[in-house]
Amino acid sequence: MSVQRAVLFWIVGTFVICECVEKPHIVFIVADDLGWNDVGFRNPQMITPNLDRLAKAGVILNSSYVQPLCSPSRSCFMSGYFPYHTGLQDSVVKINAAKFLPANLTTIPQKLKQLGYDAHMVGKWHLGFCNWKYTPTDRGFDSYLGYYAGTENYFTHIRKDDEGNVGLDFRLNKTAYRDANGTYSTHIFANKAVEIIENHDNSKPLYLYLPFQAVHEPLQVPPKYENMYKNIETINRRIYCGMVTALDEAVGNITKALEDKGLMDNLLLIFTTDNGGPTFIAANNLPLRGAKHTLWEGGTKGTGFIYSKTLLKKTGYLNTGMMHAVDWYPTLVELAGGENTDPNMDGVSQYDMLINGGPSKRNEFVYNIYDEIDAAAIRYGDLKLMQGSPGIHNGWAPLPHLGIDEGVYEADNQVFPPFMLYNITADPTEHFDLSAKYPDLLDMMKKRLVNWKKSRVPAQNNSPVPASYPKNFGGVWSPGWC
Repeated sequence: MSVQRAVLFWIVGTFVICECVEKPHIVFIVADDLGWNDVGFRNPQMITPNLDRLAKAGVILNSSYVQPLCSPSRSCFMSGYFPYHTGLQDSVVKINAAKFLPANLTTIPQKLKQLGYDAHMVGKWHLGFCNWKYTPTDRGFDSYLGYYAGTENYFTHIRKDDEGNVGLDFRLNKTAYRDANGTYSTHIFANKAVEIIENHDNSKPLYLYLPFQAVHEPLQVPPKYENMYKNIETINRRIYCGMVTALDEAVGNITKALEDKGLMDNLLLIFTTDNGGPTFIAANNLPLRGAKHTLWEGGTKGTGFIYSKTLLKKTGYLNTGMMHAVDWYPTLVELAGGENTDPNMDGVSQYDMLINGGPSKRNEFVYNIYDEIDAAAIRYGDLKLMQGSPGIHNGWAPLPHLGIDEGVYEADNQVFPPFMLYNITADPTEHFDLSAKYPDLLDMMKKRLVNWKKSRVPAQNNSPVPASYPKNFGGVWSPGWC
């Protein structure tokens, strides 16, 4: 072999090795039901030192939108499609319903594995499990520890459905996991994430999807966290805040493991909620209007940030660029050096905005278009159009305190006009309906909504299926009935 050819082989080989090693690691953390005002970098009442440090050293996302409920948002993260294009636009996936993220969609872990990633999931799935092919380890993840449905006891990991059926909903890969009884799920998930990080082969890029159970109801937390908020009078708020702090501690343990393993130097950490906070339970979304379940900003503008020691060209600022949950998929694909080859995907890559501090590539999105009710909301530039009822819990909920009258601030019984129009840039708290003042703008937005609706698919059936009941599977919520 000539010297020139030997040098060429060395250069090519080195490039291939470096290209593989230099793909950034990705940790995608999802908090469940975390309110806009439930983090320390917005509300000094909250004890979240780890989240605060990461957010302030990274980029706080001020206009990052999610869905009003958890399953629809998770479908966005996983597929890059708006839920009204996948049949998941109405409600959540009930534990006993044959409803799921369509199997024909390539999930983000499947896509990243094509690009050389190891992909692991720890936490809440909530995208259907009636057939094994709809579960995490059949949708691209190398390993899975967590639960399939939407909520359960934090310590026993038992779930009771609306029909009174009770069973365990906890899995290690595909095996029912019974060894965690008595252990708080936030701690279980953090410990498993640390284990995955410690055992990871650093020569391969890592994708770790970590959707915590916290801080979704039921309100449960070990006493030491609740006791950190003795100044809060209302017990529900005190427990909820303790749950947030336990989550913050978990994030701190995970980032320490990433540092110790040497992965943090080439890593993007994403933190987001799945929907706005349920003010009717204990969360808070001030100064935003509305709550979880609603199309108001308080239900759909998600608390979030990104952090990286090396990848971000601009840090320490509030990013106001428009982004939607569907955008994470193509953004991560571009970050991983791949290409999004799906022309029908709703998401657009926000790589330039997030990594370089450039402008958003999005000027409009669909908040949601429901199927079972005549309600919808869209955004175009500064303008937001809402059709029909935005939901219940429609007010500006103050921080919970003793003697509070939820009926006053939530105004659940008010009657809304057929259409409402808001300028979100000038009026982010949605105090001023402009529909009567600007009929031409209203008409323009209504036409845009009609156009968006043309591609709506029917919502999937969410009715209970008796074949799903745990009594048929040894007391465990299990796949195998659709």
